[in-house]
Amino acid sequence: MVSLPTWFRYIGHKLEYSVILAMKSSKKGHLTDRELFDVVWKNTFQGKLTYLHWNKGNEMAPALGTQGSTLLVRKLPAVDPKQVFVGDVVVLKDPEKTEDYLVRRLAAVEGYEMVSKDEKEEPFVLDKDECWVMADNEALKPKEANDSRIFGPVPMSDIVGRVIYCLRSAVDHGPVVNSSFSMRKDAPVLEVELDVEELARSHKA
Repeated sequence: MVSLPTWFRYIGHKLEYSVILAMKSSKKGHLTDRELFDVVWKNTFQGKLTYLHWNKGNEMAPALGTQGSTLLVRKLPAVDPKQVFVGDVVVLKDPEKTEDYLVRRLAAVEGYEMVSKDEKEEPFVLDKDECWVMADNEALKPKEANDSRIFGPVPMSDIVGRVIYCLRSAVDHGPVVNSSFSMRKDAPVLEVELDVEELARSHKA
């Protein structure tokens, strides 16, 4: 049973999401007041703030399993250092295959100085709207991990969502450990929209 305060927080998140989408739509082209209202209404009172994503591979083991997992992902209509935080597990566009998506952990954002273990490589600072993502599996070599050590910094705008729950099997599932701020922010969304049975039905393993 979801408490009333949780519902209010959840509706607040939906309203914020809807307003951001409406503002983005307005910037792309002229929208009438009625059309803006319709965008806000639709996204506040219809649809969800989450979607399901199938993640294969062991790059994010052990957090997301080694044989593939079904993930509950929170949609992010706009991404900046105030929306996602270092430590978050995010879904982003694959820099090398634009039609695909990767799941990696956000390791650094704009302003961070990146220092390589290889002394021959010069340190550098991430530019505005850039971020650095890493695989969790420390047993993998950089090429196997396929993260920023291979393809470098990525635009923050390539991030499309934050992973908030993981189902590795019907008996092995739970919330994903993100930054403490994000976990607090996502708590009402998780409480309202999590459906473990739906995750299990969608699981491909």
